[in-house]
Amino acid sequence: MGANDRIGLALIGSGRRGTEVAKAFVSDARVDLRCICDIYDVHRERAAQALASRASLITAHEDALARKDVDAVLLAVPDHLHLTLGVQSLAAGKNLYIEKPTVHRWQERLVLKGALAGSGKVLQCGTQQRSGAHYQRAKEEIFGGKKLGQVLFVRAVWSNFPWQSRHIQPLPKPATLDWERFLGPAKKVPYETVRYDSWRYFPDYGGGVLADILTHWADVAQWMMDDPAPRSAVAEGGIYAFVDDGRENPDTVNAIIKYRNWNLSFESSVAPIRNDNPSVLFEGTEGTLDLSRSGYTFIPNKGDAVHVAAEGSLEKAHTANFLNAVLNGAPPSANLESGIEAIRPVQMALKAYWTKSVVTSKDLDTI
Repeated sequence: MGANDRIGLALIGSGRRGTEVAKAFVSDARVDLRCICDIYDVHRERAAQALASRASLITAHEDALARKDVDAVLLAVPDHLHLTLGVQSLAAGKNLYIEKPTVHRWQERLVLKGALAGSGKVLQCGTQQRSGAHYQRAKEEIFGGKKLGQVLFVRAVWSNFPWQSRHIQPLPKPATLDWERFLGPAKKVPYETVRYDSWRYFPDYGGGVLADILTHWADVAQWMMDDPAPRSAVAEGGIYAFVDDGRENPDTVNAIIKYRNWNLSFESSVAPIRNDNPSVLFEGTEGTLDLSRSGYTFIPNKGDAVHVAAEGSLEKAHTANFLNAVLNGAPPSANLESGIEAIRPVQMALKAYWTKSVVTSKDLDTI
């Protein structure tokens, strides 16, 4: 492809996750990485090295969005900045790949929907299971064929996240880090290393494992079950393993989410609990399905088990799907509506955790 045929991409937010997704993008011949934007020069330079890129390095996202050679934005900033930067990206005429959770607060979904409506741009949410061939096969063959009978329980587990279990030593703010840009719409507080380096610890900036992990697994469960309408949620947990690292979000949590005629139970801890194959387990009256990123195993009550292995990279499949949508008009596999549906149970579970109460879908209006 010639340079004029490629999609010019801006990476906004070049931390661990942003760099990982950007690797999938730049592996596609249809992409030119035009700029790397981050509030901290060390992260920009680290990402450029990891991506073997000579893209421009930029501090202010406004400068990235003003570039005419940028057609699309990979937005991988902390959760509390998703709405502001997402709306600005769409207003600047850029197609948008936005990391999950799509928004940080439930009411923000309305603003983002309004920004997308009439923009003529593609928005892809970062729930990459939606582009996985084996997930799509399970949806068609197992659920389409009603091979599980009536599914009553769905169990989702995933633990062991070392990047969320670090003791961050306090240091002075680096001179080249723009703390005000990091805070954005959040309350103004003095710089603390832990707030920047481990922002997932704090509900001002992220929802912890409920937002990071439940978003993925609830999306899979709701998609397979054709039921994106949770009725109620409860959640319990706390700071059990890392009591002195400054975190406010729980390091360990369980949630039970009730749907019309099935329950989703979720458990997660950032602690190093061995979990070789984190998955979503569907338990039906005629069989079980253990569905993970590495493949799935279907065990019918009568008959032989079926094992299907994943092929290829979910990350590359999802970024390719986004590029197909931008270039060819194909529908994105994880559109805004699916991204909003995925955060509904998350928002309910978060409210249930913090209020120590049963939260119904109607209670979301108060978030």
